[in-house]
Amino acid sequence: MTVPSALQGPHAAPLLDLGGRTVLVTGAAGGIGRACTLRLAAAGAKVRAVDLDAPGLAALAERAQDLAGTVEPQVLDLTDLDAAEHAAAGTDILVNNAGLQLVRPIEEFPPDVFHTVLTVMLEAPFRLIRGALPHMYGQGWGRIVNVSSVHGLRASAFKSAYVAAKHGLEGLSKTAALEGAPHGVTSNCVNPAYVRTPLVERQLTDQAQAHGIPEERVLTEVLLQDSAVKRLIEPEEVAEAVAYLCGPHASFVTGTSLVLDGGWTAH
Repeated sequence: MTVPSALQGPHAAPLLDLGGRTVLVTGAAGGIGRACTLRLAAAGAKVRAVDLDAPGLAALAERAQDLAGTVEPQVLDLTDLDAAEHAAAGTDILVNNAGLQLVRPIEEFPPDVFHTVLTVMLEAPFRLIRGALPHMYGQGWGRIVNVSSVHGLRASAFKSAYVAAKHGLEGLSKTAALEGAPHGVTSNCVNPAYVRTPLVERQLTDQAQAHGIPEERVLTEVLLQDSAVKRLIEPEEVAEAVAYLCGPHASFVTGTSLVLDGGWTAH
């Protein structure tokens, strides 16, 4: 058996070098997606930054101008599943990150929103993986990183669509890992708890109404209640976990979930 050269020697922990690699990141204009885009571009990758937010993508491209790699903004609606699959063609690394959230009891949850959440957060990742795999298989190397959540492992009340999508993403990721292993393709989830992003900030009002408490109590009494580490995780911390899974030292890591939950699931 040949050990990859990057793993040989007593000081064989190189800086992440993704020069020559093409990456696609969804939900790239803000939050975790933005942090992942900048981190992977800093490692030298050419990053296709996909989002609906055109001004956010423009600002991201401006921010990335001095990095080792490049950022190519692409405005894309992931509910256009054919376009999503086409966009993933030729990518070496796929980061499925885009998401949306609505907090409502099941009996009040709008069916059309449930459908949209599942489309963007589960069906679109399937189509993106489907579009990326022929190129990955052809070259015998690829990385799929699915930004899941602690809610891919645990449920919370009032988040039926989000929890269902993330649980489904976990299964999809594991299936891709099993199928991709003979072709040099890994597939993993990254599972953060609540991240300091606009998606989380927008939840505060909905959570306050759902739980019948003032908005200022939501952070400590709802979002951080089950976390042993009483703070939000930063997007850049999640991006480092994603970057690790893209590197040479993670070639044997596949079909698993890298949990960044501050001890939530230790209960």
